[in-house]
Amino acid sequence: MLKIPTVGEAEKLIEEKLGGWVDIIISHIPNFIVAVIITIVFSLLARIVGSMLRKLLRRSLESSQIADLMSSIVKVIVLCVGLFVALDFLGLRGTVTSLLAGAGIVGLAIGFAFQDMTENLIAGIAMGIRKPFKTGDVIRTESVFGTVKAINLRNTLIENFYGQLILVPNKILFRNILSNYSTLGVRRIEVPVGISYADDPEQAAEVIVKKINEFDFVIKQEETAVYAESFGDSSVNLLVWFWIKYPGEADFMTVRHKAVVAVRNALSEADMTIPFPIRTLDFGIKGGEKLNAMISEKQQDKDAEAPQTDK
Repeated sequence: MLKIPTVGEAEKLIEEKLGGWVDIIISHIPNFIVAVIITIVFSLLARIVGSMLRKLLRRSLESSQIADLMSSIVKVIVLCVGLFVALDFLGLRGTVTSLLAGAGIVGLAIGFAFQDMTENLIAGIAMGIRKPFKTGDVIRTESVFGTVKAINLRNTLIENFYGQLILVPNKILFRNILSNYSTLGVRRIEVPVGISYADDPEQAAEVIVKKINEFDFVIKQEETAVYAESFGDSSVNLLVWFWIKYPGEADFMTVRHKAVVAVRNALSEADMTIPFPIRTLDFGIKGGEKLNAMISEKQQDKDAEAPQTDK
């Protein structure tokens, strides 16, 4: 049978419990004070470390957003370490373990839910550290070719040569092959041209190189060269190579236009021909018959078939 305590017994039980709690609280006051001090110290430390790291990263990274994000992450990590140390000092080690497990589960759920966003974010941070390009560089990746206008955490803004702004996700720039035309500051221009089989390729190379090197925008003039590439249907195909500063005062399209005109003028001045497509019919090859013999035979057949007239 359940025994109901009297009022006196209940008061005594409550006093014992409260007394025990008060004793526990009093005994933990030093630990609590130390935990508060630890939290305050780590808060100040996180603020100092975050500020110093932000200044350092802004000087070394192209994007200030990436610098601010990384410094904020470090700041939060320092605060969390201080909080876990303080909780452990209070004897709440189980709470620390539960918090860590919960943070891991939440992080995993967020990672799956925002996988694309997270991938772009990580790619942006990695590119901010590696710096494969910076604002103002001319880059090419997949079908995008243009000048970098801005670098953000999730994407990069590129202006192509048609005057359009293209927002490219950072994961595309991070995953795929990237060509940076501004890193070395030079670019080689290639101009294909064909000359007649009757002309000398060595002489053509000499006059073309001399003409190309007359331009002020041509650098490394000792490396300007013309190479015979192949035999075409009606021409010997040549490749003209020369170097320019890139990006430079003379843009790529202007340089290539002037180079094509210069090659044409150089060959014309040297009385060399850039041939039209030509087809030569040769009936005298092995197993064939000469064209003049065929024409003569046909003419004789026509004369034989023509009616004879009286004179």
